[in-house]
Amino acid sequence: MKNSMRRDIRTFALTMTGLGSIIGSGWLFGSWKAASVAGPAAIYSWILGMIIILFIGLTFAELGAMFPASGGMVRYGQFSHGSLVGFISGWANWIAIVSVIPVEAVASTQYLSSWNFDWTHQLYNGSELTFPGLIIAALLVIVYFLLNYFTVSLFAKVNSTITIFKFIIPVLVIVGIMYTGFNAHNFTAPEHGGFMPNGWSGVLTAVATSGIVFAFNGFQSPINLAGEARNPGRSIPIAVISSILIAGVIYVLLQVTFIGGVTEGMLKSGWTHLNLSSPFADLAMALGLNWLVLLLFADAFVSPSGTGITYTATTARMIYGMERNGFFPPLFGQVNSKVGVPRAAMWFNLVVSFIFLFLFRGWGSLASVISVATLISYVTGPVCVMVFRHFGDKVKHPLQVKGMPIIAPIAFIAASMIYYWATWPLTGKVTFIIIIGLPLYFYYQAKENFKGFAKDLKAGVWLIAYLLFMIFISWIGSNKFGGLNVIPFGYDFGVIAIFGFVFYLWGIKSGWVTEYLKQENKAAYEKHSSQN
Repeated sequence: MKNSMRRDIRTFALTMTGLGSIIGSGWLFGSWKAASVAGPAAIYSWILGMIIILFIGLTFAELGAMFPASGGMVRYGQFSHGSLVGFISGWANWIAIVSVIPVEAVASTQYLSSWNFDWTHQLYNGSELTFPGLIIAALLVIVYFLLNYFTVSLFAKVNSTITIFKFIIPVLVIVGIMYTGFNAHNFTAPEHGGFMPNGWSGVLTAVATSGIVFAFNGFQSPINLAGEARNPGRSIPIAVISSILIAGVIYVLLQVTFIGGVTEGMLKSGWTHLNLSSPFADLAMALGLNWLVLLLFADAFVSPSGTGITYTATTARMIYGMERNGFFPPLFGQVNSKVGVPRAAMWFNLVVSFIFLFLFRGWGSLASVISVATLISYVTGPVCVMVFRHFGDKVKHPLQVKGMPIIAPIAFIAASMIYYWATWPLTGKVTFIIIIGLPLYFYYQAKENFKGFAKDLKAGVWLIAYLLFMIFISWIGSNKFGGLNVIPFGYDFGVIAIFGFVFYLWGIKSGWVTEYLKQENKAAYEKHSSQN
C-alpha cells in the first residue's frame, strides 16, 4: 500500500469541512445549555468563545500551512519539542475529537425521541439514551464510517452538501422564532435574575462547559485534512478563519433567538432549571411553528451527522499522524492505495466510538469533558508556532500571520483561562484521562530502548509543570469555579495570566530542532523533488 494521502480537497470543500464540524449538535443544544448556566448573558459567552478560538485558530492555521500533513493537530508538538509533548498533546486532542463521533449520534437520537410516535419516546429517558436509543445511535456511527470508507472525494462532496443544508436551517430558526414569538422581556426579567443571573462567573463557565468550546472545536478539521488539500498554504487559513467567523455569527444569533423565544412556562423555575430535551424544537412547538418543528427534526439528523461524518474522517487522520509519531503500530499508518483512506485507523476509531457511545449516553454528559481535553492540545499551538519562527530558514513559512508574537501569548493565556473556568474537579478529571494514555507512550519508548528520551523529557517538563499548575490553581482558586477560594475571584485571573505567560516563554525556550522535524523536512523535500 502507498502510505500517502491524495490531495483532492479544494478551498471551498475545506471551508465547508470546518463549518460543517462547528455547526453540529452544538447549535441544537448549545444555546439551551449556555442559557442554563449564564442566563441571557450567554450571548457574551459565545462572543468571548469565538474571539478566543479565533486567536487559537490563527496559530494553528499558520502551523497547518507550514506542515500540510494529515493528522497535523497531533504532530506539531512532536516536531517542536519531541515525543513527550507530541504524545500528550496528540493523545488529548484525539480523545476529545474521537468522542465527538458518538456524541453527534447521541444528539440525533435524543432529538428523535421527541417525535410524536410511541416508539421514539422509548429512545431517551430524560437523562440518557435507552438500549433501543443506543442501537439507533450505533447505526448512525456506522453510516458515518461507511461514507468515509471508500473515498476522500465522496466524503468532501457529501459534507459540502450537508453543510449548505445545515446553514439554511439555523437561519430559518432565527427568522421563524424572532418573527413569531420573540419576547424581549426575557433578557432583563428581574424575576429570573435579570440579564446576568449568575454574574461573570456564569458567563465564563458557560464558555468552557456548555458546549461553546465543544462547538468551535470544528476549526481543527481543515487542519487535520491539510495533507489532502490541493493548495494548503492558501486554503487552510481561509478555511479556519472563515469557518470560525461565520459559525460565530450564527451561534450568537441563535443564542439571542433562544433567549427571546423561551416561554414563561419554561422559565417558571429560572434559567438554571431550564430543562429541554429538544431545545429549539420545543420552542417551535410551543409557538405553533409546525413547519419549523418538522425541519428541526430533519436537521437533528443532518447537522450532527454532517459533523459525525467529518470527525470520522479527521480522527482517522489523527491516528495516521500518531502512527507517524511512533505511538501506534505501522498498520494504522497504511493508506489504501485505491481510495487514499487510512482504513485500519478508521476501524480502530469505530471501535473506540462504540465504547464512548455506551459509556456516555447523553449529549451534555460529555461536551464539557471534550472541551477541556482539547484545551490541553490547544496550548501547544501558540508555543509551537513561535518555536518554528525562531528556527528561521530551518522551516518553510508559506504563511506568516501578522501580529503572531502578540496573538500567540494571548491565545495561550486565553486557553488557560478557559481551562480554569471549566471548574474544579473537572480540570483534575480531564488531566487524569490524559495520564491514562502515558503507559502507551512508555511502551513505545521502551521498544526504542528510550533512545533520545532524556532530551524529549527535558523539552516536555514545561508542559507537565503547566498541567500540574492548572490542577493546583483550579483546586485553590475562586469558589465561583469550584475551588477553595484561597485566591478570590478576579485575583485568580491575574495569577493565571502571569504564570501562563511564564509557561508560554518556558515552552518556547524548550523547543529544539528535533529528529522528527528533520525527518519531516527530508520527506517533504523528497516528495517535492519527485513531483518535479
